[in-house]
Amino acid sequence: MQILAIDLGTETLPALALGREKAEPGLMDRRPRTRTQNVVDRGILVRSWGLLGGVSAVLVMALFFTTLLEGGWYVGADVGAGNLHHTWQSATTMSFLGIVACQIGTAFAARTEHASLTEVGVNSNPLLLWGIAFEVCFAALVVTVPVLRQVFGTVPPQWNQVLWLLPLPFVVWGCDELWRWHRRRTPRSTATRAAAEIAP
Repeated sequence: MQILAIDLGTETLPALALGREKAEPGLMDRRPRTRTQNVVDRGILVRSWGLLGGVSAVLVMALFFTTLLEGGWYVGADVGAGNLHHTWQSATTMSFLGIVACQIGTAFAARTEHASLTEVGVNSNPLLLWGIAFEVCFAALVVTVPVLRQVFGTVPPQWNQVLWLLPLPFVVWGCDELWRWHRRRTPRSTATRAAAEIAP
């Protein structure tokens, strides 16, 4: 149910808003795609699955196990009943909220392929800001409203756990921003770039 809440609830509006993103600066200065170049190529897969997905996975798993360990869990412990069951619910809740937090960082990172976010501006896509506001409110309702908590199997997080979530969007976006900065600074000869772009 929490996976459905992510796929159908928190992701939808930000994804639609990214479809309305304006062209990034410097787009017309780059050579067009070749006829044989795929829309989803190796670079996109490395960035989306390896970088953004990888960083998000590490952060969410860290939240999950930190919550379990703080609640007294140990390897082999039964989480089906008692205090450890609440700890298990708290850990899955933090995973859910961690994914939502990482989605925010990913959304801002995905606004550009090469340019820095400072070049396009944080507020230049108001639809994305509204989409993020919606997903934050939706996630808050899922973990606080009693009826929704029963449906999605969540528990209200502690305040210190909420604080753990705050840096996650900045970490995900920051890693991608550094990766794009490195790509812009990495020298490639004109001949090499031209050969790669016209190769059959």
